[in-house]
Amino acid sequence: MPPKTGRGRKAMAGTPRKSTAGARAAASSSKAPVTAAPEASASPSSPRVRKTTASQPRGGKRPAAAKKIAKPSNVQPGDPTPRGQKRRYKPGTVALKEIRKYQRSFDLLIQKLPFARLVREVAMDLLPSEVGSELRWQSHAIQAIQEAAEAFLVHLFEDTNLCAIHAKRVTIMQKDIQLARRIRGAWGGLG
Repeated sequence: MPPKTGRGRKAMAGTPRKSTAGARAAASSSKAPVTAAPEASASPSSPRVRKTTASQPRGGKRPAAAKKIAKPSNVQPGDPTPRGQKRRYKPGTVALKEIRKYQRSFDLLIQKLPFARLVREVAMDLLPSEVGSELRWQSHAIQAIQEAAEAFLVHLFEDTNLCAIHAKRVTIMQKDIQLARRIRGAWGGLG
């Protein structure tokens, strides 16, 4: 019996086979080694045997690249590890991410100390000099002014964005802010 190689019956058709029955009978009659006579070559009427060769792979994993020889580097232990390239997002993706982030949050966006300094400076300019220098502020008072200022700015930018969209643009400009303030009036609030 030939060894099993995984090939089908058709692939084995043209290969010569040893006759097991005749070989056993001859072996029992004489002690001489017996070899089977080669069969006649395939005649034109017999089915042709097609040699199958391994084809090129069509998918799957890429062949493993040759291993690179490690070259000596001048990196010493304890050196900071080099960072890879920062990820590049498509234009507009980061802006939409930031919009969602700031719409979810409740905290104030302007820093507290610079805003407090600005409030104190404006108060000193508006009040008489003898009162302005002695003026003290509670932290809650400055926080309330900051809340109102940020709400005013957010509402102004919403109207400004509508003005830019009305002009068939997506970029807001100074003329959009001026138009929004003119439409709202001198003391246009959050109405």
